Amino acid sequence: MNVPVRGVYAITDCQDLDSVQLFHITERILHAGIAMLQYRDKATDPELRIYRANQLHKLCAAWQVPFIINDDLELAQNIGADGVHLGRDDVSLASARKVLGSAAIIGVSCYNRLPDALLARDQGADYVAFGSFFPSRTKPGAVRALPELLVRAKDMLDIPLVAIGGITQENGGILVRSGADLLAIITGIYGEDNPEQAARNFNQIFDTYRENHHS
Repeated sequence: MNVPVRGVYAITDCQDLDSVQLFHITERILHAGIAMLQYRDKATDPELRIYRANQLHKLCAAWQVPFIINDDLELAQNIGADGVHLGRDDVSLASARKVLGSAAIIGVSCYNRLPDALLARDQGADYVAFGSFFPSRTKPGAVRALPELLVRAKDMLDIPLVAIGGITQENGGILVRSGADLLAIITGIYGEDNPEQAARNFNQIFDTYRENHHS
């Protein structure tokens, strides 16, 4: 499965939701139209993680939306996920590729470092993620990146660029205009009273950019 060219990259918020809520919201935002879903869950119970990942994978498969596992290569392999997202302290990209195969989507967090993104691209990453661009409730102490980084990255990279960190319906536009292909959203979707409408509103950012860019 290929990385979507453009759109909303939803990331699960498992901290404040039980499994039933998690699945319900995910089904609603899939219906609204998301490009990709990442299962991010700091729960330590392996059976719970496997259960949640399997259910989310089924939901995504029904909508033909790529399903990515955050930071857990073994889980990604066990449930047959479409790919894995790797952070700074995770397994190497080469190891992940060896385990998951050439068809898997492998994304890499590059924070605010363009050289890391160039290296990841050379090592076969399918997308790179930059951020945090704005203050984030999920990771309050995260390294900060500036939108200008996306402008430079767009000139030098030919793989999709993901922007993450404190992204809202109000500030997402500047990231898309700067070069973000995908907006990674956690609280801005899963923390909203109407997640379905939130997903639609984020999609509207891309629609507006496309209309302005081609007019």
